[in-house]
Amino acid sequence: MEPRTSPPAERLRAISELSTSGIAVTVMVAPVVPGLTDAEMPAILAAAKEAGAQAAGYTMLRLPWTVQPVFLDWLERNYPLKRKRIETLVRFTREGQLNDPNFGSRMRGQGNMADQVEQMFELFTRKLGIDGDLPDLDSSQFRAPRSANGQLKLF
Repeated sequence: MEPRTSPPAERLRAISELSTSGIAVTVMVAPVVPGLTDAEMPAILAAAKEAGAQAAGYTMLRLPWTVQPVFLDWLERNYPLKRKRIETLVRFTREGQLNDPNFGSRMRGQGNMADQVEQMFELFTRKLGIDGDLPDLDSSQFRAPRSANGQLKLF
């Protein structure tokens, strides 16, 4: 759906390679589009778990500013028969709007549809054993690089 992003198989390969190298991995299922991608969440989580993910999160679709017309146009071109229903379901997660700029609620949404997505996410992450936090980060081996003259960089 998002242009110029890695295909799902490549993302799963990255999870696998990181996990195999001993790096703890969290997968982010995003954006969850009610009526379009929400039903795919169990399969996405299962594939991520199989690839080695240890935890997961999700973000509900939100359509701020200039993203809104681009997404609605994409939806019309790719899913003309589903467009109205999907737009309505997105509005159900945003109290009638297509976006919620408020911190805390903007990533999850509100209302029955948002609650159903959250419950499904919690059910499958618990079932797959990826519902916890990652282990604490061990940075004891990290050493910040220094230039030859010993001067640290500001940026």
